[in-house]
Amino acid sequence: MRINHLLKFTMTEQYEHGMKVAALAYMVAVQMELSESMCNKLIAAGIMHDVGKIPLQEEMDADNSMIVEELGYLRQHPQRGYQIMRERKIDEDICEMVLYHHENWDGSGYPYNLEGYNIPLGACILRVCDVFCALTDKRSYRDAYPIEKALDLMIHEIKNYNVKVFMALQQLLHDDEDGSLRIPPCPIDLRGDIHKLWH
Repeated sequence: MRINHLLKFTMTEQYEHGMKVAALAYMVAVQMELSESMCNKLIAAGIMHDVGKIPLQEEMDADNSMIVEELGYLRQHPQRGYQIMRERKIDEDICEMVLYHHENWDGSGYPYNLEGYNIPLGACILRVCDVFCALTDKRSYRDAYPIEKALDLMIHEIKNYNVKVFMALQQLLHDDEDGSLRIPPCPIDLRGDIHKLWH
């Protein structure tokens, strides 16, 4: 198996995942009563958080000698995304959310092993929302996890996350009317909002 298989995705899949992360990140930020500016920046960062995978996939497709053990190459996507966005003069806060969205609260993440409050809050929100969306999406190798199971899996890895962010996610998903969990609809038009941010 070649490492380029690990990065195979369609642009539709990439876009759909980005929109889900963006919507959830926006709603978590609102739940945390963050500023309107911060909430809006999370929309852009959520949509673009994996943009660095695009050039990596192209490079790996061109180099069939790459093997699965070279996972360090895959871990370059936050830096590549950061570079792409800075070249396009995207707001620095948004760029940094993308750069640090795989950092873990306990310092075990990448690319810089940042820990705790050294990780920007926006990146912590992206981290939690990215993992949750990945768990609740269907993959080629497994079905989507129910919300309860996804949260349970994340609780077992709580060392990776800002607890305040994770608690905000839990509160957002809780339906007070009947006690069930659900992903609420996003209250804004993400496409319209992203257009205002970048134009």
